[in-house]
Amino acid sequence: MTSPISLANPVADDDSDAMATPFMKRLVRLVRAQDTHGSWDGKSDTDLLADFIVTKEQRRQMPIIGDPDPDVIWRLQIFYTCVGLEIEGHSGLVASSIVTMNPEGFGRVVLTTGRLVVLSKTLRDVHRFGFETLRKLAEAGTKLVDDAIVAIKAYPDVARAP
Repeated sequence: MTSPISLANPVADDDSDAMATPFMKRLVRLVRAQDTHGSWDGKSDTDLLADFIVTKEQRRQMPIIGDPDPDVIWRLQIFYTCVGLEIEGHSGLVASSIVTMNPEGFGRVVLTTGRLVVLSKTLRDVHRFGFETLRKLAEAGTKLVDDAIVAIKAYPDVARAP
């Protein structure tokens, strides 16, 4: 007897694996918390995060220089807020985020805990902010959290300093 042919979609499997990560679960909760009127209640989690996905083709269609619209800035802030909350969840230390950006979408995001800078990232082309796939979104967020946790473990006294 031959085995049945698998019709599984590898992209869908990647998406479901990505959505199962702690970072993505927290991101979904954070986005849903912003829906004060319940208009996203019927959306699936993957549909809810669809705006975080910017494919290569979509990126090519965007102008090289452009001002970020409020929705893109909101997604950027939600992403880094989620990173901070995940850091707090892993370390028990509050991670405060500071985002500074000029109107053209250039700036910096900094996350601190105590007196320790656990993340410092230059922002460029914010109008193009997004990730190619849900898997890449999950990987990027998880990597930022993991790197911050390594820094906290390396300098625990600075991270806990008032």
